[in-house]
Amino acid sequence: MRFTRLTTVFVLVGFLAACADAQNAPKQTIGTLLGAGAGALLGSKVGGGKGRLAAVAIGALGGAWLGSEVGKSMDDVDRMKANQTQNAALETNRDGAASTWSNPNNGHRGSVTPIRTYESAGQNCREYQHQVTIGGNSETVVGTACRQPDGTWRVNESARAPS
Repeated sequence: MRFTRLTTVFVLVGFLAACADAQNAPKQTIGTLLGAGAGALLGSKVGGGKGRLAAVAIGALGGAWLGSEVGKSMDDVDRMKANQTQNAALETNRDGAASTWSNPNNGHRGSVTPIRTYESAGQNCREYQHQVTIGGNSETVVGTACRQPDGTWRVNESARAPS
């Protein structure tokens, strides 16, 4: 029980610190939060019982750090190209088919690959991988997104793909 509380405190402190700095470095904050969520999701797939909780905490903290580093390096053009490519890939690509983006101004690039399509609560959803390469360092985020009634795709942590 003590380990659970300590882990919760560390994760909350990390999120609060990221939010407190959101006005000064929004792209780093977004990267931190997305990285923490992805790390926690990946950590939840490991172990069982207290081991799973530890994996979630380690995954969240590690993902937050990696996401922070990637987010800090992305500029507005990178984010625009990444978002456009992700939306187009989710809308039109078959599972396993990648779409790529690149920013010729700084050499940053990425690819988005839908992995699996499924239905959740009456919505079409897709699990995907988004790989970003900045300065020779690559990071991959796995996420899920569901198609909204207006045709947009919303990344949704609660709509996890069924096992």
